Amino acid sequence: MRIPTSIFVLAIVVVGVATSSANHATVPAFQPVTLQPNTLCAKDERIIFSCPVKRPAKIVSVCGSKDLTSDHGYLQYRFGVPGKIELEYPKDRSGTQQKFHYKHYFRAQFDLTEIGFTIDGYEYSVFDDYNGEEKPVQSSQGVSVTAPGKPKEVSFVCRTKPKGDYSDLQTVLGNDQDK
Repeated sequence: MRIPTSIFVLAIVVVGVATSSANHATVPAFQPVTLQPNTLCAKDERIIFSCPVKRPAKIVSVCGSKDLTSDHGYLQYRFGVPGKIELEYPKDRSGTQQKFHYKHYFRAQFDLTEIGFTIDGYEYSVFDDYNGEEKPVQSSQGVSVTAPGKPKEVSFVCRTKPKGDYSDLQTVLGNDQDK
């Protein structure tokens, strides 16, 4: 009876060591990216636009490098939740400024801002609109998507006021008022 008991104990020790080794092998060698609160932008990135949308319960963010200029740094659109970004555009962070367009129209009581891009015929528009001429005042922010060949867009509206900084986007991306 001593031999089977010894084999049983040895088997448990071997399984325990193997399981312990396997657990250590699955620990990621990198640190996860630390995000700024309520955004999909990393701590070392600039928030161009970010807000949680009403439905589905996701976040839309446009993030840029801190050194973003017309010929340096990067700009990226992200949609999803922390830890599970469903869409990141563009994936490659080089030459991103040429992949976006920027529109801004402003006059007294009226301010329209749009950051747009196209993926496989789908047109995306991150918008921040204010119309103080209407009673009550109209203010809407979020992202709209138009499918190829479809005249109607689908909008995902912000649940709260977005974080945004468009201060130098006209210099970085140009201003496409005629597009």
